[in-house]
Amino acid sequence: MALVAKKISAMQSQLEAKRKTVSFDSYDLSVRQVLDMVESGDIFVPPEYQRQFIWDSERQSVLVESVMLGIPVPSLFMAMNADSTWEVVDGVQRLGSLSHFVGTAGLLGRISRDKPLVIHGLEKLSTFNDAGFEDFPKSMQLQFLTRPIRVTVLNDRTDLAVRFDLFERLNTGGVSLTDQEIRNCVYRGAYNEDLKSLAQLQDFRTVIKISSKNASNGTYEELALRFFVYLHRYGDFNHSVKEFLNGFMSDVRHNVIPQTDKKLFEAVMGELAKAFPNGINRGKGITPVNLFEALSVGVALALKQGKVIDPLKLIPLVDSADLKKFTGAGSNQKKFVVGRIEYVRDAL
Repeated sequence: MALVAKKISAMQSQLEAKRKTVSFDSYDLSVRQVLDMVESGDIFVPPEYQRQFIWDSERQSVLVESVMLGIPVPSLFMAMNADSTWEVVDGVQRLGSLSHFVGTAGLLGRISRDKPLVIHGLEKLSTFNDAGFEDFPKSMQLQFLTRPIRVTVLNDRTDLAVRFDLFERLNTGGVSLTDQEIRNCVYRGAYNEDLKSLAQLQDFRTVIKISSKNASNGTYEELALRFFVYLHRYGDFNHSVKEFLNGFMSDVRHNVIPQTDKKLFEAVMGELAKAFPNGINRGKGITPVNLFEALSVGVALALKQGKVIDPLKLIPLVDSADLKKFTGAGSNQKKFVVGRIEYVRDAL
């Protein structure tokens, strides 16, 4: 019984500690108020969410029908930014559908649509089919715009680690965000903008080969981030890649990437592009992440030591049996991370 009591006490303590890190406010706003905030930019839809707005016009029409019938719509979930604007965490489909239907020029611009939604496919309100918001009589427009919507806002007193977790848990859009897309939302700042810029570097794109489906989901930015994180902290790796990257971004997000780091990144990618003009791969076309980490950071450390990079030494490392031991399945452990990076460094 003593063991059970101890465990229960630990569970209660952990629950209480974690609950205190989440702070939120709830509001009942009208459709008009919500859309006015979207149009003015007070509600921010991150670029990463643009690809999430995939509901077809029929499903959007059903949401409009629900609002007109007074059927409760699931609440929208936002996160407050430092400038007090709200950022969409969950609800991009609903918010996008409402914006598409009301269809002012400002709202259409926010959701990247050319023209307003025309309702179709409804059964209960079948007479509404083939009508748009502008076709409604003024009284019906007002009825729609004054319908209430519950909005829950995670306020700025919540720490960033919890905020990342909530983005991850509440991200229920049609296309799930990747970890890096969530980082782009949570850790927005100068460092992240520099990462996006460096990820466009031609030599970097030559070296990295990824699938077409990953070309616009933050994969390039995450690989650039991995270079800097492992360059500066590979000896501190703690087995969780996601938390390792998040912790670094939490520390540096307001800083620009130092010019020395930018020049080193460019130099490393230049050397790798010369050695691997068809990209780093082991015959499968896609660049293995662990291999990229080893080669890029290993080259960086060698350059920092004043070494001249010899492609004839670099190229064979890809198929090195010793390096494969450090980069295979299950190699996200500290001894393997340190091993693969320092193996490349020492080989050069």
